[in-house]
Amino acid sequence: MSPENTVCTMDAAALAAVDEERIDWRFRSVPPALSGLTLGEAARRRARLFDDGFFGPFVVLDAEALEHNLSTMADWCAARGVALAPHGKTTMAPRLFARQIDHGAWGITAANAGHVRIYRAFGVSRILLANQLLDPAGLRWLAAELAADPAFEFVCWVDSVRGVELMTEALAGTARPVDVLVELGADGGRTGVRDQETALAVAEAVHASPALRLRGTGGYEGALSHGTDDAALTKISSYVDTLRDAVIAFADKGLLDTSAQVIVTAGGSAYFDRVADELTKPWPDGLDVLPVLRSGAYLTHDDGFYREISPLGEHPRIADVPPFRSALRAWAQVTSKPSAELALLTIGKRDASFDEGMPEPRLHRSTGGEVTELTGHTVTKLNDQHAFLALPAGSPVEVGDWIGLGLSHPCTVFDKWPLIPVVDTDGETVVDFVRTHF
Repeated sequence: MSPENTVCTMDAAALAAVDEERIDWRFRSVPPALSGLTLGEAARRRARLFDDGFFGPFVVLDAEALEHNLSTMADWCAARGVALAPHGKTTMAPRLFARQIDHGAWGITAANAGHVRIYRAFGVSRILLANQLLDPAGLRWLAAELAADPAFEFVCWVDSVRGVELMTEALAGTARPVDVLVELGADGGRTGVRDQETALAVAEAVHASPALRLRGTGGYEGALSHGTDDAALTKISSYVDTLRDAVIAFADKGLLDTSAQVIVTAGGSAYFDRVADELTKPWPDGLDVLPVLRSGAYLTHDDGFYREISPLGEHPRIADVPPFRSALRAWAQVTSKPSAELALLTIGKRDASFDEGMPEPRLHRSTGGEVTELTGHTVTKLNDQHAFLALPAGSPVEVGDWIGLGLSHPCTVFDKWPLIPVVDTDGETVVDFVRTHF
């Protein structure tokens, strides 16, 4: 089955079943008053965060910002002529995968075999595993999935001849070959071959394998830089060019399977503009290439790392396209104020991301319910369950107030919350719940 002629699908019944899960003590921030209701029933109650007993701290998603980001990325990808297989590890939320697919996503990207298993439980029909899969147990399970469902499409990485040998051994006797991309890395990066000679050797090994089929090249540029100056952007473009060069070399040697479209993929959420620029340059005649981006964090954006570095962040590199909006917010209560310069919040490392920057105080909600913007306040440190909030002179923050916090790096937020409320434009009325599966 040729992927360019099909759309990605999911199992509607499995998705609907999510709404039938009942709320209980496992979802620590959800009000006890909602216990016993299904997620669908609870969403229809339109409960309010501060009036209806949600336990703090809690993280919420902004419904309007989510839709804006989904539409913005879908429209931009369509205009640039690139496919999008968003990285599902960001959210591990099948309902959000479905929304991405509804907005035209070509497939969903996974990071490991466990992710693929979860995706298949929800019927994701096209999965790009941005990693090697060498575990015999995982490969046997994958072979069974491919044999049972002719419509299931799967592609993963290889970056060594030994890896090809291990996959071939584990897949011996399987009916459908597993599609693979040769992964190219770079000095200072992660996995992936480091030179074109090795890439060619891996491609030749795949071509000779009865269990594998070579579909193109893949890689990840985000590990090579965290900057946006000219030197950093040039480095990204140069790396993506190696993906082009390798796939052209494979084609010249007759190593690519020509019965399906060639795939060349890169593109996290920091440099997808540069990746698209390089992968949409003209290809040699007769080489039918599908450029695939794997950006995942665009869905929620953030108030930190991606705000600063995204092509559609606070300093946009893409013209005439509205920037992404942060769709993540945490709320924590002021539990202590030991001095005029310090307050402690009921949120910590177990609740919020901190690997790419501390939570950023954005809103102040007084005990009277008035919400105002908060400036000049900084979270200086997180313990397991507390945040240290530095207070400037004249701060309005008092014990019992609530602080709305922007978060950086959504990939390390979602894993902390099995159920996340989605709020309406007022920021307090819950209109849906997102169930995660980590």
